[in-house]
Amino acid sequence: MRNISKFDRLIKGFKRQTKLTIQSHLDTLGDDPIIYSKRLTGLGPHLKDNNIYIYIDHSCLVVVCLDNCAYKNELVDEESYNNNPPLYFTETSHRISPVWQLTETMQLIRQRLQESDICRDIWGVLLTGSNLINADDEKEGWKEKSVTVIDKLENLSDWTIGLNTDDDILDGTMVMEAIKDIVKQPESNTEEEEFAKLLDKFITEPFHTIEDQEENESQEDTDSAEEDTEEQDQGEETEDHEEEKEAEDKKDEDEDSDDFDLPSGCIEQNNNLTVQVKILPPTKNPRAELDKLVGCQDIKKRIDELLALTRYNMMVRRAFPEAKIHEVSLHSIFFGRPGTGKTTVCKIFGSLLHEAGALSKGHVVVADRGTFLGTLWGDEERSVSQVLEIARGGVLMIDEAYLLNSNNEHDPGRMVIPLLMQVLADESQRNIAVVLCGYKEPMMQLLEINPGLHSRFPNRFEFNDFSIEDLMEITRRRVEEYQYHFTRQAWQKYRNVLTAAYQVRDPQTWGNARFVSNQLERIFIQHAKRCVKKEPAKSNQLLTLTPADIIPIEVPRPKSRIGF
Repeated sequence: MRNISKFDRLIKGFKRQTKLTIQSHLDTLGDDPIIYSKRLTGLGPHLKDNNIYIYIDHSCLVVVCLDNCAYKNELVDEESYNNNPPLYFTETSHRISPVWQLTETMQLIRQRLQESDICRDIWGVLLTGSNLINADDEKEGWKEKSVTVIDKLENLSDWTIGLNTDDDILDGTMVMEAIKDIVKQPESNTEEEEFAKLLDKFITEPFHTIEDQEENESQEDTDSAEEDTEEQDQGEETEDHEEEKEAEDKKDEDEDSDDFDLPSGCIEQNNNLTVQVKILPPTKNPRAELDKLVGCQDIKKRIDELLALTRYNMMVRRAFPEAKIHEVSLHSIFFGRPGTGKTTVCKIFGSLLHEAGALSKGHVVVADRGTFLGTLWGDEERSVSQVLEIARGGVLMIDEAYLLNSNNEHDPGRMVIPLLMQVLADESQRNIAVVLCGYKEPMMQLLEINPGLHSRFPNRFEFNDFSIEDLMEITRRRVEEYQYHFTRQAWQKYRNVLTAAYQVRDPQTWGNARFVSNQLERIFIQHAKRCVKKEPAKSNQLLTLTPADIIPIEVPRPKSRIGF
């Protein structure tokens, strides 16, 4: 394996990626102003039919190859026999190793760069939908070949990856010039673009019958006949019409813009008392944010199914206004303990529903029992009305919703659920999604006591506790946000103390991702104190977390019960 230089941020970034993070990492690189990136539809003789993405900075070059193989179980064999390329095997067939094809292409690139006196460390990344059965056994061998392999990727052929092809990045243009003889450039996308325009036109424009079309064609013929005598006047009228249309389109864009002014979130009650609710703005690129979430595979699948039916209804409604539409309720229940991502998913959920056209704004209003209860009789009804108005166009998230249902029949909180049910029964109240959140057991009791909730809240999402591997992945992402990195010894120590804490946790009080965030804050503070006390000799040590920064984790344990 080639020695990687100390300026290998680009390569290190790829070596850390997993199935869950690679797509968002590629999109992030597309926004990096100092990294040149370009898509190719083939490279050299070995990868002439593959989608290739090239990433170049001042010291490194990374070749990302999208393997054309669909999902299937394959046995990897990277050994060559009788000078023949190595093979991957299924139960019924075999194919040439894509890793071998990638490494041969990388060697060809090295030769071209050497001929042009260009020095770059080269790394390869193979992305495949295939399930490589013995991948773990081959990782060290792939590493020796300077290749990272990520398998079992879904819908790889549908990926849309952002790029930075700025010709002002001389490192990129210089390298691309050196390898231009082995590059197959992307073909024109004219047909695809035309199809996309036609599809968009079908979705957004009203549906017309054949009779309407014939009438329009007849009118067009009449207009064409009149053009010879009224061309000048009609031209002026057309210009005026276009200006009016542009003004109307701009107005519509302004009204539908995601940059709308969020409501104040202030609830007025009797005696001049006010309650402030938390309002979360819509998430940009919610699809990417959902894909980046650790775990939550079942939740992602359920959300995709709900969104697909919602989008389908919108398409049918535009094309066939009189057709019967599938009934889709957006109201949902999120089961889960603290720190399992309910609020994060709720925010993404609202933004996705907005993109699908089901909600006009997509913001999230976060409420709880205290939001609705006032000091005088009638405050509850007034609060429910105001909260629903603030949440209109978005999502109303009620945390620990089961607290609205106490055993005390005089508890004013018991009025909130029936009031919500009355409003949600109104068919005109379509522009809102209500999400009830809380622990599973008390939420199930709430459903049993209020049978109407079963039909009004058909969507159930269960947020399970994160595993140790999930928590380690969350840790890695949080640390990278601040550009920190663990030493190998520090990473192992962190895993050990996290595992020990996980094993003695109280499931009712365990904070999941929230626990990781709190612990990392303590580590960052410990690291800062150590650096201030004795300034590191090298600047990169300011962002290096060592075993000395990993302090013991305090975990609340179940209280001992006294008695017999």
